Amino acid sequence: MGKHSRTGPPPPPGDREPHRERIDPEAADALEPFNRRRRPPLDGPRIHRALHGGASHLHPDQPRFLFAWDGYGYAPAGTAPDLAAARAWASEAPPASQPEPEKS
Repeated sequence: MGKHSRTGPPPPPGDREPHRERIDPEAADALEPFNRRRRPPLDGPRIHRALHGGASHLHPDQPRFLFAWDGYGYAPAGTAPDLAAARAWASEAPPASQPEPEKS
């Protein structure tokens, strides 16, 4: 017998694969699992990292990379000359997205 073969009789046909409900595309919560994954992490919508690595409190006079959450992941948003400027940028509210015009 092979290394992963089972001993005993095979399972009944109903137990082989669990029945999965079909998702109704018209349901209001059909995209909930997808939307949950698109939420920004707990770090917030804006973060900064030291240019040469290391902890954020070390070398406060060194430049920083700035990253902004774009709905899928953190994307580069620029640089800051020092830690104070990076913290000020990260604590600002991100620009609000433009509301879509209503269709009449």
